[in-house]
Amino acid sequence: MVYDVVIIGGGPAGLTAGIYSKRALLNSVLIDRIGVGGQIIVTDLVENFPGFLETSGADLAGKFEQHARKFGLEIKTLVDVSGIEDRGKTKVVQTSDGNIETKTVIIATGTTPRNLGAKNELELKGRGVSYCATCDGFFFREKTVVVVGGGDSAITEAIYLAKMAKKVIVVHRRDKLRAEKINQEHAFSNPKIKFVWDSVVEEITGKQVVEKVVVRNVKTNTTQEIITEGVFIYVGLIPNTGFVNVRKDEWGFIIANDKMETSVNGIFVAGDCRVTPLRQIATAVGDGAIAAVSAERFIEE
Repeated sequence: MVYDVVIIGGGPAGLTAGIYSKRALLNSVLIDRIGVGGQIIVTDLVENFPGFLETSGADLAGKFEQHARKFGLEIKTLVDVSGIEDRGKTKVVQTSDGNIETKTVIIATGTTPRNLGAKNELELKGRGVSYCATCDGFFFREKTVVVVGGGDSAITEAIYLAKMAKKVIVVHRRDKLRAEKINQEHAFSNPKIKFVWDSVVEEITGKQVVEKVVVRNVKTNTTQEIITEGVFIYVGLIPNTGFVNVRKDEWGFIIANDKMETSVNGIFVAGDCRVTPLRQIATAVGDGAIAAVSAERFIEE
């Protein structure tokens, strides 16, 4: 079988691409190395997706999947992609479940949280070091935790953690946050959330679990120790694009035009793994729709 479209990635961008491709009566399959939903399934609260005043990421992801399956989208999970071979008129997607031949590919693989690079970070991962408050916040009820970062991910997760933790200390390397203003207001008004400005976490220590962090002020070069039982890290994203040979920027994000076309004919991209000024559910959905329509037109031509 030669598919019309193979969609790699089951987040909002990939599922939207699946909806649009099936509505165009294209023979499509979506594959994901874990399961559908993407990063939003670990998002506690979504309140900026149009039409939903307030919902959880898991509920929203479930609705995306239900919508895609309604149109008959074939979905394969627990399938890892190792490469894409360009054969001109067709592509061969190399997966852990065998090769899949297709006329077009839509890459919607999203991103993975970046490691901080602090001493002992990896050794204490899962023993107090986490990259997902929604996943692990439950274990830190009435405890003191440190959140590293100043963007939307860091601040929204700090707000979430404040619901259960005794105290949340946000460590940020600058003297102001990059998060949306409304998230900043929520954080600044929360008495449980404190800030350590102009500082970086250089070391995480503990015998069996996290016990404290060593923080250095980047302006004065002085250090201090903060007693904590958990460290939640949000210092950037790594695009999941290593398997595909298309034009990328210096960080590995895929470069595409406004039609979501990459440097290789027949390969399209959508969502957080591409070069884009904004990484939100709403923009991922828009990307997925454009990529699917572009793939349809490519096949027609």
